[in-house]
Amino acid sequence: MIEQHDDGQIRTLKLARPPVNALDSDLIAALDAAVAAAPGEGVRGLILTGAGGRFCAGLDVQQLVALEERGLKDFLQTFVACLRRLAAAPIPIVAAINGHSPAGGAVLALYCDHRIMAAGEFRIGLNEVQVGLCPGPMIHAVLVRCVGARTAGELLPAGALLEASRALEVGLVDELAPLEAVESRAHAWLGRMLALPPQAYAATRAVVRRDARSRTGSACVVAVAAATRGCSAGEPASGSAGRRKTNITSPRSPSRLQLPTVSSQPVCTRTAVATSSGIAS
Repeated sequence: MIEQHDDGQIRTLKLARPPVNALDSDLIAALDAAVAAAPGEGVRGLILTGAGGRFCAGLDVQQLVALEERGLKDFLQTFVACLRRLAAAPIPIVAAINGHSPAGGAVLALYCDHRIMAAGEFRIGLNEVQVGLCPGPMIHAVLVRCVGARTAGELLPAGALLEASRALEVGLVDELAPLEAVESRAHAWLGRMLALPPQAYAATRAVVRRDARSRTGSACVVAVAAATRGCSAGEPASGSAGRRKTNITSPRSPSRLQLPTVSSQPVCTRTAVATSSGIAS
């Protein structure tokens, strides 16, 4: 479920779960394990991207809606543990965003050190409010550390999904590149970081990422699970009558993901089902 490729001391991790790399418990656990193992295997930098020409469509709704309360808590705990692993990783991680990155896909990217996104029509954002859910304080905090309080205060309540160019303007991503160059640009960024004096770089990086580590913990999981159960179907928008849906399907899971479009913006319906108090899907 995670494809690995090493180039010297830089390792690429590709989410590989067709058709849209939706995050189920197995994929999340595999990513957590891959990030944990890398430093001990001589890796000094990681690139996180998606296989199949896609980045990540968020948490797997098919699995979420089938879970009982205990299973839901375990799922959310697994996701939070993975985010904490990204936040606490002793080596730099760059997100090579090679496709749409709504909700949970955006969260993974936000927990990386640096974000390089494919230019063009792809969108990224935390769109939970558009489907009637609250992203919660943990996701708000990680968004604030990237775009600032004022911009986060505009984007998060609107459930905004931004085109790549706008995401760059507000600081949600750090660079744009042609789709075919996203991974090579990520590799180049890591190369520049690894060329710095290693002890000074590692110590300074630990300082600037301390807030992400401290705000990502398991204490919120019980509250999130309870809130999720209360609004798992989401809250319909008042103007949703004209909403049209585009299905992204696979032979083995025909209803894995639906992307309704509101004002030409793709929104993952119920992909954000697990977000009510602090976990974005």
